[in-house]
Amino acid sequence: MGEHKDHNGSFDFIRDVLSQMQPISLEEMNAVKLMNRTDTKYLTNRQTLQEMARHWEPLFYVQDINGLRQAHYTTLYFDTPDALTYTIHHNQRLHRQKIRQRHYLDTGTRFLEVKNKINTGRTKKKRIEIPESAWGDLYRTPETTEFLRQKVWITEQPLAPRLQNYFQRVTLVNKNRTERITIDSGIRFHNHLSQQDADVSDLVIVEVKQDGNQRSDFKDLLLNARVPQRGLSKYCLGMLLTDEQIKYNRFKDKIRYVGKLIGQPLQICSEKNNHQ
Repeated sequence: MGEHKDHNGSFDFIRDVLSQMQPISLEEMNAVKLMNRTDTKYLTNRQTLQEMARHWEPLFYVQDINGLRQAHYTTLYFDTPDALTYTIHHNQRLHRQKIRQRHYLDTGTRFLEVKNKINTGRTKKKRIEIPESAWGDLYRTPETTEFLRQKVWITEQPLAPRLQNYFQRVTLVNKNRTERITIDSGIRFHNHLSQQDADVSDLVIVEVKQDGNQRSDFKDLLLNARVPQRGLSKYCLGMLLTDEQIKYNRFKDKIRYVGKLIGQPLQICSEKNNHQ
């Protein structure tokens, strides 16, 4: 699954809009420094995004890498046998950590990432590039082993591949370069422990990263489209749909909400197996 590239692009329904927008290169993107950054997540569906997209062209640049305006990603999450990183998130601990590898399928680059959420609500990510041979093995090279020794505080237990996702992303930047927006869709999951798969391709996850208290054009569009602020970790969503060994009570309402959004009732894997 991880190496497969879906040629029926997830964002084909807004391809015309994306093609008409002014591009911004990866180098220019990296120059958009949001020094006092706040991140806000939203959940919506393709139909609502399509309606919003009609307003993008005068307001935003779209990231363009070698002529591609939607990027293909796969992410492999690592966890302990008892799913400690998931459980800490489920239990609403404010200080939490995720360990993952991410493969940018269009460029072939791969990274090992440690993502920290701290009790102020801020998210900080540290990463190093890894060779293809290190995919799926956290301890393949001396560099990755040392990186993990320095950065991972959540556990001393061995970490193994648990959940892999595949999705596509469009990245926008407002014309004032004070906000960056990532829009993910076409999301699919494969659980390496249970060998179960799940598909929520019609779900759209939006994250608005803005500088301080600057006005946000994209948040205005979300408000007009009546899309409320609401977040859900892709890791937690995938685990809920594919892993029967985890706690899930705190996420039941969110799973129902996502199912209504995409018109596809979703069932938590543990509940499904309990009813059989």
